[in-house]
Amino acid sequence: MAAKETILVVEDEEKIAEVLKSYLEREGFSVATAKDGEEALRLYATLSPVLVLLDLMLPKRSGEEVCREIRARGNTPVIMLTAKTEENSILGGLAIGADDYVTKPFSPRQVVARVHAVLRRAGTAQTEPLRFDGGFLTIDTTARTVMRDGTLVTLTPSEYSILVALATNPKRTFTRDELIHLALKDDFEGYDRVIDTHMKNLRQKIEPDAKQPRYLLTVHGVGYRFGGGAT
Repeated sequence: MAAKETILVVEDEEKIAEVLKSYLEREGFSVATAKDGEEALRLYATLSPVLVLLDLMLPKRSGEEVCREIRARGNTPVIMLTAKTEENSILGGLAIGADDYVTKPFSPRQVVARVHAVLRRAGTAQTEPLRFDGGFLTIDTTARTVMRDGTLVTLTPSEYSILVALATNPKRTFTRDELIHLALKDDFEGYDRVIDTHMKNLRQKIEPDAKQPRYLLTVHGVGYRFGGGAT
């Protein structure tokens, strides 16, 4: 029998953590729970979960700190659980590397649906490698790796999906809604400015100069297009 995939639920409200644990276990996952930020990072290092459900308001170390540390270690998908419904707070969480968010109060079924959606994005793979500008930017869609000038770049699953959606359709201009549909799928519900936040992060990671992008170009009043030349 194949080992179950592990999800780490980081939530200091015990009742919420137990409900999420119960629903996720019914879906076939193994679930570990942490009540504070320090415990979360210990379990993350020990268990190597496939996804982290992360409350932002935690004892000892904040959810934002935990998310930054997870991002420094790898590209494990992170879904924020937040009572902060203000747009800027949510976009701030996405800016530090979260892939998606669910605002409290929420339905456990909604959270489970988001988990499946993010894991589908993380597991999506193309078949042909993509190389641009003499190999300065290389996207290995089999290994799901991105190289910038010979250096491996760590992307979140959402960032990777957006990059591949643009790079496989060079010169075409996408609206934000189209990118949400193509890269984040129809499971996503939220602000279209989320795409802007992901794009800012991507530019900082793959562009020679993020302030003067070569690949991820803004089409004012419309959306974005990919500007690199395939080789």
